[in-house]
Amino acid sequence: MSKTPRAIISVTNDLYTDNRVHKVCLFLLDQGYDVLLVGRKRKSSVELDPRPYQTKRIKLRFETGAKFYAFFNLRLFFFLLFKKADILVANDLDTLLANFLAKKFKSKCQLAYDSHEYFTEVPELTSRPKIQTIWLKIEQFIFPKLKDIYTVNNSIAKIYSDKYNKQIKVVRNISKLWKPSSIQSKTELGIPENKNLIILQGAGINVDRGAEEAVDAMQNVDGVLMIVGDGDVVSELKIRVKELNIAEKVIFYGKKPYNVMMNYTYHADIGLTLDKPSNLNYQLSLPNKVFDYMHTETAIVATEIKEVAAVVRRHKIGRVLEEFTPEGLAKTINDIFSNQEELNQYKSNCKAAAQLENWETETEVLKSIYPHV
Repeated sequence: MSKTPRAIISVTNDLYTDNRVHKVCLFLLDQGYDVLLVGRKRKSSVELDPRPYQTKRIKLRFETGAKFYAFFNLRLFFFLLFKKADILVANDLDTLLANFLAKKFKSKCQLAYDSHEYFTEVPELTSRPKIQTIWLKIEQFIFPKLKDIYTVNNSIAKIYSDKYNKQIKVVRNISKLWKPSSIQSKTELGIPENKNLIILQGAGINVDRGAEEAVDAMQNVDGVLMIVGDGDVVSELKIRVKELNIAEKVIFYGKKPYNVMMNYTYHADIGLTLDKPSNLNYQLSLPNKVFDYMHTETAIVATEIKEVAAVVRRHKIGRVLEEFTPEGLAKTINDIFSNQEELNQYKSNCKAAAQLENWETETEVLKSIYPHV
């Protein structure tokens, strides 16, 4: 009897909230693989809930900057080198070098690359051209040698395909059909009763993603903004809320496991996705929260980001802002709340769209990369 083939998936986050990677791990399990997910452990990391696959979190002295990425890839390389693997899955460019080098010593091992974003154009790199150049050189060295590559939307796939003359498959970061066994009440979650509810969620509440404008808009919105997640600007947002004296209108709930977070999303009337076109990565983004909102029948207010706006307009599940300012955002939210028929239609359209836009349909592409064993 042959042994079960092993897939090792690696990522630089702490595994707690990365739902795309979790979904891929579950898919590989269903395909018959033994799965090991490798990430990092930060000082602030909390224990993971039990999962049906193995996990490993690497602890490093450095948690940010060039030293973190260098030491993480070094540790990851040696970890992969001495672990049996039939498939290595590198998530984003910041794990690709270690996986690529380890593959050199595993002749029969498959290497797949899952690009979650247009990595070299994230604002953290575009503002630091020397560091950006290093990542570009790594990408240019490895990318042409890869065989199995997939990314999160057609816009990014086209850029990579044109740049490297490679076939790039698309596996969008879409939610699984949401079928909760139970839903926590507003009281259990600490959500105010009898209020219009807006939500901004995710692990990347960072600069140029519209959170600052959302907080400022709440001065003129009849409702409560729930911020569920974390990111670079959250500490500044908390200061701003105090300055504006709107603590009763903006509530921070912190990071939550995906299934818990979706309870907050379910109770929200409107979900915000407010990326600005300040860099090419954001211009091409299609955040998974778009589909989380869709699957909980939460109407969407979005900025004019190509892939996001296309989904919102195609399914008529919300509004795309003509003007993204705190005042324009507040007006749009208030207009929707003042028209219950419009809000109900968006929610109904979300329900229908979820039957078409779901992870179960996206995995058909993954089956061509990771066949059943």
